[in-house]
Amino acid sequence: MIEYVKTILLKVSFDKKLFEKELKKGLSLLVPSEVQEFKTWCYGTFSNLYGPVLNKHFTQIAA
Repeated sequence: MIEYVKTILLKVSFDKKLFEKELKKGLSLLVPSEVQEFKTWCYGTFSNLYGPVLNKHFTQIAA
C-alpha cells in the first residue's frame, strides 16, 4: 500500500490542496509499521515544497 500512496502523491504534487488531501487519505490507509518509512520518504521528497503541510499531518499522528 505504501508504494501506491507514494505514486499518488508524486502525481498530485503540482497542487497544494490536492497534495494535502491525498496525504491525509494516504496516511489513513497505511498500517502503523509503514508510517515511519513513509514519513522519511515524504520529507526527503517534498520538504522543500510542502514542509508545513507535512509537519501539520505528521505532528497530528504523533500526538
